[in-house]
Amino acid sequence: MKSDFIPYVNLFSQWKLERKTLLKIIDQVISKQDWVGGKEIEKFEKKIINHTKTKYAVALNSGTDALTIGLYLIGVRRGDEVITTPNSFIASVASIVHIGAKPVFVDVKADQNIDTKLIENKISNKTKAIMPVHLTGRISDMDKIISLSKKYSIPIIEDAAQSINAKFNNMPAGSFGKVGCFSAHPLKNLNAIGDSGYLVTNDKRIFDQAKQLRSHGLKNRNFVDRFGYVSRMDTIQAAILNYRIKNLNKVIKKRRENFNTYSKHLNTKYIFFPNEENYQFNTYHTFVIQVDKRDKLREYLNKNGVGTAIHYPIPIHLQKAAKHLNYKKGDFVNTETQAKRILTLPINESLNGKQIIKISNLVNNFYK
Repeated sequence: MKSDFIPYVNLFSQWKLERKTLLKIIDQVISKQDWVGGKEIEKFEKKIINHTKTKYAVALNSGTDALTIGLYLIGVRRGDEVITTPNSFIASVASIVHIGAKPVFVDVKADQNIDTKLIENKISNKTKAIMPVHLTGRISDMDKIISLSKKYSIPIIEDAAQSINAKFNNMPAGSFGKVGCFSAHPLKNLNAIGDSGYLVTNDKRIFDQAKQLRSHGLKNRNFVDRFGYVSRMDTIQAAILNYRIKNLNKVIKKRRENFNTYSKHLNTKYIFFPNEENYQFNTYHTFVIQVDKRDKLREYLNKNGVGTAIHYPIPIHLQKAAKHLNYKKGDFVNTETQAKRILTLPINESLNGKQIIKISNLVNNFYK
């Protein structure tokens, strides 16, 4: 790879900046023989409570497990229905399927988040949860979802995997639903060095039971009230997250600055991306544009030294794994259209203004 190549993600740059500190943290954890649980986990959970403005947090081994455990604890069971969107990472729907429930899809708006105007028509007597996905670090239209939740007494479980510290009407992601579920995968804004996740809630019962379920369901060393999972966050990951969470606001600030640079230089005659409204605070886990000739543009950018990604090229309802749900091509027009047009440009915090301008100019020149 050429030295001037601009990668889509740049975790190596983060490693270079943090190497000495991370090695020291890892050494301290191993020296204490502190593998699972302990003070680092408790410290991380307290920090997350402060960031999400919730009462309780439970550290887990992935965002997917956060969704699965969260769904179970709000009462979703085999044969129930959960309303969500087909435009997400596969884990959103996998968690519903693993519970034995049926995902009921609703199409998305131009900003790639769930179209709240379409939700009510999908509610049935089997609907036991609504799962908005806050894609790209942008919170869904929660006012309407909360209204429907209250009207039909259906709990909300937020898939906030991509949206730590994002806000809607000045309220943070994870604070709207019965449960908020987050990922700390290495590619997230708040990232561990392996799989990690966490859920938040204001419900003491959910908090207590989630702590049991993450560790086999054990009430103590010798007694188990219900069979659970092995979904504990490793202490090393918690220790690293406790260090990195101190810089989370700086990471988000830089990503927002990068977005602002893009918005000033990209030609919106050819390129669509949703603007940030005054009631939103978006954290830009990803920066997704929508364009014609997407694949040719991606090839052009790669030849000119810019890495990109696609989030996501195949909607979940058209995946082979979802065949049993009996959806077909054409069922969700916006999602399917976007899947052919979306392209994720680099926006990570290691980028500088000159690189953002270079990428913008390349995209503009392609369409000229």
